[in-house]
Amino acid sequence: MKRGGLNLPRPVWLLGWVSFFTDTASEMVYPLLPVFLTRVLGAGAMSLGIIEGAAEAANSLLKIASGWISDRTGTPKRLVLAGYTLSSVVRPLIAVAGTWTQVLGIRFADRLGKGIRGAPRDAMLAQFADETTRGRVYGFHRAMDHAGATAGPLLAAAFLFFYPDAYRTLFALTIVPGIIVIVIVLRVPGTGSGVPSGSSGSRARGEPRRREPKKLEEPTVRTLPTSFWKAMAVIFIFMLGNASDAFLLLRLTDLGIAVFWIPLLWSALHIVKSLSSVGGGVLSDRLGRRALIGLGWIVYAAVYFGFAIFDTAITVVSVFLSYGLFFGLTEGVEKAWIADLTPAARRGTAFGIYNGLIGVGSLIASVLFGYVWTRVSPQAAFTTGAAFALGATALLYFLFPSDRSGASGEGRAERYETNPRHQR
Repeated sequence: MKRGGLNLPRPVWLLGWVSFFTDTASEMVYPLLPVFLTRVLGAGAMSLGIIEGAAEAANSLLKIASGWISDRTGTPKRLVLAGYTLSSVVRPLIAVAGTWTQVLGIRFADRLGKGIRGAPRDAMLAQFADETTRGRVYGFHRAMDHAGATAGPLLAAAFLFFYPDAYRTLFALTIVPGIIVIVIVLRVPGTGSGVPSGSSGSRARGEPRRREPKKLEEPTVRTLPTSFWKAMAVIFIFMLGNASDAFLLLRLTDLGIAVFWIPLLWSALHIVKSLSSVGGGVLSDRLGRRALIGLGWIVYAAVYFGFAIFDTAITVVSVFLSYGLFFGLTEGVEKAWIADLTPAARRGTAFGIYNGLIGVGSLIASVLFGYVWTRVSPQAAFTTGAAFALGATALLYFLFPSDRSGASGEGRAERYETNPRHQR
């Protein structure tokens, strides 16, 4: 059964709401961590760097392992449930933390949960779509994610308006969306058998055809197609210029934007991300993944050039908000592209490598960006990031001369099965 005007299967909607409530809870905490650490716990800026660095490193590495385990066991839902449950249970514990090292342990566990669930969840989403709808599915999922990231800071701001400095109470309340997340995940059908759990094996009317999994050799990185590795190389080049968004916020404050406006601008950015993600996914189904990814990377380069050359607050704010278009054109589309390039039995491993590569690339990019920022200038740092984006775009079109040039044999088989003209 499909729900809503987007004509998406029910499991996709359920996973969308899971991401919405997860990000709502996460973004009620994340923007306030620096204030909580410094004003409440008396820690310094270095502690924040250690906490986030260690947490994201564990997250990136675990995504690779969880993706492989998902393919090996054929039960991605168990990993998805375990990951969301771990994050939902430990996140509210920040309310009782007494030292920054305790916050480190809690954030570490929270990011472990994200690492466990990420690749298996992306593989599950691919099972509920065919090649003609993957962009829409992943775009919708990213839109729900960003909608939650919009709601979280706004709820936190409203709560603190009525209860100033009640950080611990706010953090404890994140258990509410956490419980909702666990309940929804339990209602998502599994995909290990090729059809939702509890199904008799027949397809519900309107559901995309899902092929029975083939018995293949044990999944390893060596069994992934060459086109996948070419895509990873291009994405990694781009990621070398994709530094932490914290530098954009720092640039805004350097140009005179009052701290009061930063959370509101952050929420506004996520609104743009959410609104553009569905459109980007749908367009990629019609125009092709390469076209949308290339356009998104060009938008990214334009934004970074804008931050390098403009120095008036109103202009930079406009450029900052347009940055959300980059996410709408690329986040969900890249995931649909990975699903296009890999066989169904390898997608957990593929998404694990993809997510791990993004984490490593972001770490390298942030270190490089910070070095250029301090040793040369902010303008030089943003120009460097834009140059990487343009170089990656050129390489994308060189390695993939057409949108169909990288389609895997599995993708061609799916197109044959799902094309009504080929059905008898």
